[in-house]
Amino acid sequence: MDTSSGVLLPFFDPDTGIVYLCGKGDSSIRYFEVTDEAPYVHYLSMYSSKESQKGMGYMPKRGLEVNKCEIARFYKLHERKCEPIVMTVPRKSDVFQEDLYPDTIGPEPSVEADNWFAGKDGEPILISLKDGFVATTKNKEFKVIKSLMATTSSSSSNRQSDSVALQNEVNELREMVEQLTKRVSDLESN
Repeated sequence: MDTSSGVLLPFFDPDTGIVYLCGKGDSSIRYFEVTDEAPYVHYLSMYSSKESQKGMGYMPKRGLEVNKCEIARFYKLHERKCEPIVMTVPRKSDVFQEDLYPDTIGPEPSVEADNWFAGKDGEPILISLKDGFVATTKNKEFKVIKSLMATTSSSSSNRQSDSVALQNEVNELREMVEQLTKRVSDLESN
């Protein structure tokens, strides 16, 4: 797909089936459509500019302007600036384009961390972009795990004793510095 000697930065959009290839030190973005039928990868086009990129970032779908048919937005890192690069589909209609914006992956996790560590898996939670992205905040329940409380309280008492010992050492050093400062002052006055 690419023969550059720099680091290849691939970004895949599962909603449209497009993979974007950027290269560190390159000044272009090549994009390909990925399909289930041979030859599987089809070259679409290329974005090119004069300045090469140091790095590249990719905006999630929920951050795009759907009323302007924006299908991808990149952030191209230069030596001293970050340049946004917007990919749009040229359409005159300002009506929501369902073919460009199928339900996409939202910000909410499908599995909580403790369940994931326990081996559970889940499908991503999809959201519609028809009315634009509206952030929803769920109140997370704060859980106290009692088995960890004993460990925490014993380590807390250890930290308190360490803190007292450290404070004593600081006080001793402070007294020593004061004595040495007084001695130097006395020697200078003689």
